[in-house]
Amino acid sequence: MTKISYITHDNKTFTVDVDNGLTVMEGAVQNNIPGIDADCGGGMACATCHVYVKEDWLNKLPKKEEGEEDMLDMAFEPKTNSRLSCQLIVSDEIDGIIVNIPSKQA
Repeated sequence: MTKISYITHDNKTFTVDVDNGLTVMEGAVQNNIPGIDADCGGGMACATCHVYVKEDWLNKLPKKEEGEEDMLDMAFEPKTNSRLSCQLIVSDEIDGIIVNIPSKQA
C-alpha cells in the first residue's frame, strides 16, 4: 500500500492508501476523489485524469512517453509538472506523493 494525497482545486486534501500496481488514477476513482474523471478508463485516450505532480516528486517518476505528451496537449492548463494519472504506477518509490487536481478536466 502506498499513501497518495490528492489536492483538489479548492484545496481539499484526500489522503488514501492505494494498492501497489494500480495507477494514481485508479486510486482516485476507487476512493471517489472528486475532479479526476477518467473518461477512457486509463487507456491514455483522453486527458481527463490530468494532475499536477509536486515538483520534488517528478524525478521519482518515469519520464513521459510521447503519447502522454500528446494527450497533455489537450489537457486543461497543462504545465511542466502535468502528468496523466493513468500513467503513474503506484509503488513504494512514490509513497507519500502529492498530486494537485486542476479546476476542470479537458
